[in-house]
Amino acid sequence: MDTTRSQELFDRARELIPGGVNSPARAWTSVGGTPLFFNRAKGSHIWDEDGNELIDYVSSWGPMILGHAHPAVLSAVQDAAVKGTSFGAPTALEVKMAELVVSAVPSIEMVRFVSSGTEATMSALRLARAYTGRNKIMKFDGGYHGHDDALLVAAGSAAAGHGIADSAGVHPDYAKDTLVVPYNDLGAVEKVFAANPGQIACIIIEPIAGNMGVVPPGEGYLEGLRAVTEKDGALLIFDEVISGFRASLGGAQSLFGVLPDITCLGKIVGGGLPVGAYGASAEIMNTVAPLGPMYQAGTLSGNPVAMAAGIAMLEELAKPGVYEELDRKGAALASGFAKAFAEAEVPATINRVGSLVTVFFTGSPVTNMESASDTDRDSFGKFFHAIVEEGVYPPPSQFEAWFVSLAHSDEDIANTVAAAKRALARL
Repeated sequence: MDTTRSQELFDRARELIPGGVNSPARAWTSVGGTPLFFNRAKGSHIWDEDGNELIDYVSSWGPMILGHAHPAVLSAVQDAAVKGTSFGAPTALEVKMAELVVSAVPSIEMVRFVSSGTEATMSALRLARAYTGRNKIMKFDGGYHGHDDALLVAAGSAAAGHGIADSAGVHPDYAKDTLVVPYNDLGAVEKVFAANPGQIACIIIEPIAGNMGVVPPGEGYLEGLRAVTEKDGALLIFDEVISGFRASLGGAQSLFGVLPDITCLGKIVGGGLPVGAYGASAEIMNTVAPLGPMYQAGTLSGNPVAMAAGIAMLEELAKPGVYEELDRKGAALASGFAKAFAEAEVPATINRVGSLVTVFFTGSPVTNMESASDTDRDSFGKFFHAIVEEGVYPPPSQFEAWFVSLAHSDEDIANTVAAAKRALARL
């Protein structure tokens, strides 16, 4: 597989851009080697600068649920762009997009659009603190919610310990009010709330963890979090940047029947363009300026081109049978992997929720960040490079989801499983 052009571009990029990339996830740090530079994509396939064609399961980290360059989305973007790319003023497209989100997501009565998932979670935290008058927040070990200072925190040695910043440059006063507990451990949550009565503004959680690899919530776990927050007067925030409009049209909250107080959205909601959103009941959202004292603004929020792309995306997803087909494709990929790994006698745990899949190189269940970390990441790195050589582009990290799209054909999935078998034979 010739990657000469990618290597040349990476060498140039490293002189101009930190690490040669504009987001660390693209750097292939955990698997080694030179990242591929891409210049074209269509449907389920993507082409790099050297002309190599691969079946794509990164899907721009989730937004391309319809596949790349979907005709309805492209048409909407083109129609909007010729009228002007930004006005800095209200548009009818924002209203229509808000109507679609409110009608789809059961916990949202009002929504504010922003430009990224990080901006959505950052704003949601500020809203929770403003609404409750409290300062402390709770997150979960391995839960990534963007690069806001208060959320770049990992767990300490004790479940009830105060957070320690995961990134240089984070003020320690931000980190100290972030309480971190293990995912899927309701007892740890109850213990921390008991130690901090009336002080915690919110819990923020991915209802389907997607940044430690795919890890579904245990039975009764989300219901338990809902009960704890209601009892204490804290808010429950679902970060559905990954699961929103992917787990179902109404997100994970519809799938599991547990409604949060605030929902954060991103990725799919923008149709592949930079969009995020946060929403809640009208009562909570009335705290947001210009109605209330919680200030948040954005020059490109509600950008007309992005709104047009998001509208086209959500209208396509609302068609009958979409999520049944996504689930079928996700199940086919997961079962194919299970057979391939079993035949190769390579221990693997395959976690799946709908069209989200992760293959963990371990024979033990993966239910939280600790068990996700206790996997054979060296073997994953070797598998990654081997399957790329076989024409499949998976996420370059053990701790990410494979994103299946409607554009992935049965032939794509069969070819992916066959490629996995050949890659495993190389290990």
